[in-house]
Amino acid sequence: MTEQAPDGLARGIPLTETDIAAEVGVRLGQILLKRGLITEDQLNEGLKRQLETHEVLGQILLDMGAIRKDELNSALGAQAGMPTVDLDAVTVHQDVIDHVSVSIATIYKVVPVSFEHGELTVAMADPMNVNSLDDLRMMLGCEVRGAVSNEEAIERALLKHYGSAIETVESVIGEIQEQAGGYGDFLSDATETIDLDSLEEMAESAPVRRLLNLVLLQAIKDEASDIHFEPFEDEFKIRYRIDGVLYEMVPPPRHLALAISSRIKVMANLDIAERRLPQDGRIMLNIAGNPVDLRVSVLPTMFGESVVMRVLDRSLLKLDLDRIGMREHELKAFRTEIQKPNGIILVTGPTGCGKTTTLYCCLNEINRIDTKIITTEDPVEYDLEGIMQVQINPEIGLDFVDCLRHILRQDPDKILVGEIRDLETAQIAVQASLTGHLVFSTLHTNDAPGAITRWVEIGIEPYLITSTLEDILAQRLVRTICVKCKEEFKPTEEMLWELDLTSDQVKERTFYYGTGCGACNNTGYRGRTGIFELMVISDHLRELIVKRVSTGVIREAAIAEGMQPLRHSGLAAIYDGITTIEEVVRETLVEQE
Repeated sequence: MTEQAPDGLARGIPLTETDIAAEVGVRLGQILLKRGLITEDQLNEGLKRQLETHEVLGQILLDMGAIRKDELNSALGAQAGMPTVDLDAVTVHQDVIDHVSVSIATIYKVVPVSFEHGELTVAMADPMNVNSLDDLRMMLGCEVRGAVSNEEAIERALLKHYGSAIETVESVIGEIQEQAGGYGDFLSDATETIDLDSLEEMAESAPVRRLLNLVLLQAIKDEASDIHFEPFEDEFKIRYRIDGVLYEMVPPPRHLALAISSRIKVMANLDIAERRLPQDGRIMLNIAGNPVDLRVSVLPTMFGESVVMRVLDRSLLKLDLDRIGMREHELKAFRTEIQKPNGIILVTGPTGCGKTTTLYCCLNEINRIDTKIITTEDPVEYDLEGIMQVQINPEIGLDFVDCLRHILRQDPDKILVGEIRDLETAQIAVQASLTGHLVFSTLHTNDAPGAITRWVEIGIEPYLITSTLEDILAQRLVRTICVKCKEEFKPTEEMLWELDLTSDQVKERTFYYGTGCGACNNTGYRGRTGIFELMVISDHLRELIVKRVSTGVIREAAIAEGMQPLRHSGLAAIYDGITTIEEVVRETLVEQE
């Protein structure tokens, strides 16, 4: 591509600049008033309502019917220094359009309109979404400027310039393979030496940027929790983890491994020249107005750097105990426990079972103006408004033990300890509970009764456990059946046998499964829900703990008092048509009954 269009015409179109500079930074009301779009009385009424409702002035004036949406956007754009562009009245050259792929244009709802002196101008409907411009700069590798248009015009322009084109990872990889050569012959052996300039050239190359942008956008669209880039001797794999299960994509050419890992490191502000040591970083994106945090982990391996990106999409985070899948009676009991003034509440289960989300829901529910809450986490996954969160950093000596000691000097009411891993952390948690704090934490055990045994093995005396522990919640995540392709079916004897059931026991029950469709990527599942085992520590259980009885005896006593084992919770989800037999069998054990 060249900087100059055919026939000597400037690439793109001239934009309206009249009075833009004079309105930069001016109050919105004054801009609207100067343009004759509102009257003094309307402005005063809007300001009065703003004092009462604390809403933004623009939305108030819209609700009043004083201005139209396009008039508001034009004024906001002028306030931010953006010109206005009429997409229906301009001609944009194809080489300008080629700067932005169809995936980025449709997801960010932008249309490229000019490219001058290394600066790309894009039309956008929301001039307040300046974070999108930052994303585009990072993804496109050039300076990006915004211009204001309206949503209808942008939709028409997208259809005109991109039509119904669909960009897939497979199609991009195919194009890259067809154009093999140039940087495509770069190193396939990660142990060879390569200079920094060549690394930067690979990281900034258009094919690499385009492929990586598409991989990231597709992962966020499919609600993947992790993206894996894995170099092997003869191949380079990319895999998504969706609803807890890994799915492999069409593998890119092996020689792209170093280029892609270098590009990710550039985006995450990591050292691209360092390929011998692990590195951690983060990439902040703003997709369709939703903040997305990508946590990047780079690990050197025999055949290159393995990169895993954890996708933390705040638009998917619903911190509400009513939404995590608890049964009504469990939820009522658990809500009572988390409102207690002191004690210890443990959530147990393997890695990736949703323990942190459950604890965040608890903190969100008890977070009030009269309550001081401090957390110590490794890592801090989501920012919680009104809660003090501390990131553990073992490299500088800030571990759970030291952090917890200092937290207790900050006058907290409730404390979250990310994980209790050793005796010292457990002892401080117990001491915090005994001095009037409510402590939340996690433990890696298979079920709720097993947490008691684990604490005794760590070294906590049974009398301290009974004095502080209030309840233990064990949980698992199971995939939920896709509602678009959900159908009834009759399970086989073998399937029922895996649940320790007979056909006579379930003859009046209805079972469901997902046949697979476009909405669920033909998996039959869409989303996940929790199954739970809540053990509230009663006086009788405390007597048994002091006697140091086995886990099996504690489990039997807890079930006799109403605890529903994980397998039973899973069966209830099956009978309700929420999940399948395979999911419950995969996540629970018969022995847990």
